[in-house]
Amino acid sequence: MKKKEILKSTLIHVGIISFLLLNLLPLIISFSSSLRSPNNMTSPLNLFNEFSLVSYQNAFSRMHFPMAFLNSIILTGVSVTIVVIFTAMAAYPLARIDSKFSKFVYLFFLGGLVVPGQMVIIPIVQIIKALHIPSSQFTPILMFVTCSIPFSTFLFTGFIKSSVPVEIEEAAYIDGAGLFRRFWTLVFPLILPATVSVIITQGIWIWNDYFFNLIFITKSSQSPLPLAMLGFLGDKENPTQWNTLFAACFLSAIPLVIAFGALQKYFIGGLASGSVKG
Repeated sequence: MKKKEILKSTLIHVGIISFLLLNLLPLIISFSSSLRSPNNMTSPLNLFNEFSLVSYQNAFSRMHFPMAFLNSIILTGVSVTIVVIFTAMAAYPLARIDSKFSKFVYLFFLGGLVVPGQMVIIPIVQIIKALHIPSSQFTPILMFVTCSIPFSTFLFTGFIKSSVPVEIEEAAYIDGAGLFRRFWTLVFPLILPATVSVIITQGIWIWNDYFFNLIFITKSSQSPLPLAMLGFLGDKENPTQWNTLFAACFLSAIPLVIAFGALQKYFIGGLASGSVKG
């Protein structure tokens, strides 16, 4: 029995490692290509045959990285801040009020998960033009916040129900604390894992979003990192410099990796607790 268990465990581990390597292979090939000079067009499967930072230097310069990075920070930071504040406050009464109307509103928020914003982009653009809203960073922020509300509300509501005891609020209510004071001083600090989960899940897709930014941002000075990489896409006369493009991709991903590494201990707990009850 022991030999069978050891063999079974070995096969499972081999399968997991093989699956992991298979998924990491495109990333390894891309990273290897990014460490080549732009003119090195040898087979990408010939891994790490050159170690050069020329492609990173070209990517940093051509995409105007500091300006594009600042634009991405503004778009992501403003959007995520608004989402966290408003959805946390919306989730609080949904988690505490037990009524048919509260359940209806909760299901109404969940209904937003069914229809992605990309499916209704044409009427949205028409409405924005009818309201004479100028094409600027404000417009994609509006879309990011709108599309993030359903999932964020769902996560906060489930976390408050499962992880924040009502007794804490009752004690503060007896001491004379008002509704807003109870929420911001007691409840909000306790939902930190859910807050971090919302920041990571919504922040990643907002940071990487290409669709809304391409539609609503028309000035190059306001372009975030995904739009700044458009300049690396070539055509028949000017082929794409893949090594430089891969370097630009890794430059854009570095801030996300750092942020996730700093917040990951809260991330798993927030998702696990927030999905228990709803």
